Amino acid sequence: MNGWNSSRPVFETDERGTHLNTAWEGHRRFAYDLVRYMEPGRIVELGTYYGASHFAFCQAVKDHGLPTECYAVDTWLGDKHTGLYDESLYQSVQSSSGIYYPGISRMLRMTFDEALHEFPDHSINLLHIDGLHTYEAVKHDYESWLPKLADHGVILFHDIAAMHDDFGVYRLWGDLQMQYYAVQFEHSYGLGVLMPNGCSPVTSYMHANWNVIKPMYP
Repeated sequence: MNGWNSSRPVFETDERGTHLNTAWEGHRRFAYDLVRYMEPGRIVELGTYYGASHFAFCQAVKDHGLPTECYAVDTWLGDKHTGLYDESLYQSVQSSSGIYYPGISRMLRMTFDEALHEFPDHSINLLHIDGLHTYEAVKHDYESWLPKLADHGVILFHDIAAMHDDFGVYRLWGDLQMQYYAVQFEHSYGLGVLMPNGCSPVTSYMHANWNVIKPMYP
């Protein structure tokens, strides 16, 4: 890999505006470029809410004609941190999925543990963990889903900079980043990028040149 250029994608779901001003909005351009460069075969997201992150992945797949499978796993019922969701939220995300990303976006309305049986071990190239944010919950999600990660796979953790109430992602992230290749953003509540199964040429370049790449995504 010879370089990394940031893009200015047009996110088609912005026409609806349902997911704007969510905590994930500040990471969408990086997520788009990560998919653009990685060209992952399968992306799985645990916790989708309005779809800001999921649809950023899907947009990159669509724009670049990638054969990537994009899965969004969520009950769309809410939890103690987000509060309970109205059914209209799921209907809105489902509608956007079908309108803008048919054949790309695949929604699994179930718990994370139930979804484990949908994926073989070592089959996920990009895993995004963004469910209940207590230390116990995120640690369980990480440990449960790690066997599903492919060689050179990447795990994204949102809210690594959130230290209020009983949020505990930052605690797990603090441990993991000392053990594996990792880089991070601090804005928009923080995003951790972990490579626990080794680096591909793309992620190796990203890690080695992070001081140049990171400022591209303020």
